[in-house]
Amino acid sequence: MTINAHLQRITAGNVAEYGFFCAKNRKDEGYRKKQDWLHKRFREGLVIYLLQDEEGKDLGFIEYLPGEQAWRPVHASGYLFIHCIYLARKAHREQGLGSMLVQQVVADAKAAGLNGVAVATSEGPWIAGRDLFEKNGFEKVDQNGRFELLVHTLKKAPLPSFIHWEDNQDAYPGWHLLLSHQCPWHAKAARALAETARAAGIDLHIREIQTAEEARQGPSGFGVFALLHDGKLLADHYVSQTRFRNILRAEGSADF
Repeated sequence: MTINAHLQRITAGNVAEYGFFCAKNRKDEGYRKKQDWLHKRFREGLVIYLLQDEEGKDLGFIEYLPGEQAWRPVHASGYLFIHCIYLARKAHREQGLGSMLVQQVVADAKAAGLNGVAVATSEGPWIAGRDLFEKNGFEKVDQNGRFELLVHTLKKAPLPSFIHWEDNQDAYPGWHLLLSHQCPWHAKAARALAETARAAGIDLHIREIQTAEEARQGPSGFGVFALLHDGKLLADHYVSQTRFRNILRAEGSADF
């Protein structure tokens, strides 16, 4: 069945009414922290589009910022940078709705006279794969580990590139968790990992990433999440309490 969909732009003025799709429980700590994070980022040029059906039901979303304010380890000045894109159902992905979201960002970049649109992709978890973007005129310009940097070029200009996050990992001896509330799930991770670390007698240093510059110069390719032990990156995206216990056992730091 064909879906009649439209885009609703989310702003500081209407985010309390519409939300931001990737969290629904407005009483949850992660929801509140993401909303607070958004209010600061709207002033820096962040844009969210919700994809909705004719009845106003949310189907998906896309979030982007000017490249200079990206919370990923990239140099992308003069470009828009897509943080996240998500469609709730596979059937919607097969109806061109993902392309509808991507093409809106390309149109916004063109209207602003920018060089193009960039995005980091991966076949791993918590980040979009490259297929949708390649279908919409994006090409790979850089790669580091599991992460690929793709660009839809609108003008001849210096291309975006990754910042080498491995160079920043030695600065974290001991156990460290760095996270930003760009993702509303990170508040839950911080609570769970702190509880598990206490039970294991581990001194886990938890620090919130406060600025885009911190995220760009951080120790992981995801930018807004990093779990490290003695300078070794153990997770670059959200992990559950169970997964953290397995990591502690693998590192010889706990025996649950």
